[in-house]
Amino acid sequence: MSAMTDSSMPFPGPIPSMNQDPGASQDLASSTPGASSTLGTLPSPIVLRHSNDEDVPAMLDIYRHHIGHGVGNLGTFVPTPFDIEDLKARRKNMRKHKLPHLVATIDGVVVGYAYAVLFRKRPAYRFTVKHSIYIHPDRLHRGIGRALLPALIQECAAAGFRQMIGYVDSSNVASLRLHEACGFRQVGYLAAVAFRFGKWTDTVMLQRAIGPEGGQEECTHKP
Repeated sequence: MSAMTDSSMPFPGPIPSMNQDPGASQDLASSTPGASSTLGTLPSPIVLRHSNDEDVPAMLDIYRHHIGHGVGNLGTFVPTPFDIEDLKARRKNMRKHKLPHLVATIDGVVVGYAYAVLFRKRPAYRFTVKHSIYIHPDRLHRGIGRALLPALIQECAAAGFRQMIGYVDSSNVASLRLHEACGFRQVGYLAAVAFRFGKWTDTVMLQRAIGPEGGQEECTHKP
């Protein structure tokens, strides 16, 4: 789980199912982060929708930032290149398997995205997904992750999945609190599995039941 999450006002729902036109950029929902300014004007709302190919360059920029700045010096290790066509192909494959791929926009600009992939490729695990959330580094702590996670839960449930798995760095307290407020619970602790900024770090494994088994309770996360 790569979640750069934050908090804001409660997210409005529900949102349409993934059975709608997968190529459309129809808005799913919106929420207005923060309070009004001293001039009385509200900040621009966060708008959620299904991603499309035009969003790929912006999503790739966000992804590359977190990959490039989230681990420190890689030394002699050379990561596998990941370009626009790779992300387009990945997104197309997700849509084929009814896996949600959402973007959050403010004033028409992509400021974050979230998606789910199969937890395991073997048939027995076909009803379980794992998810990731990436937020633009200049838009952290503005409620974008708080809007994306509940929307992603609803999309996964609507697509027929029954369990969601997330992996969060143990030091990412904000993300852990958000997931807990959205019904996730810790089911595992992986010690020293990641190497970031010259030290080993731990990862928390989280799980949430969705659909009929998990209910549709609202997230209770507060700023």
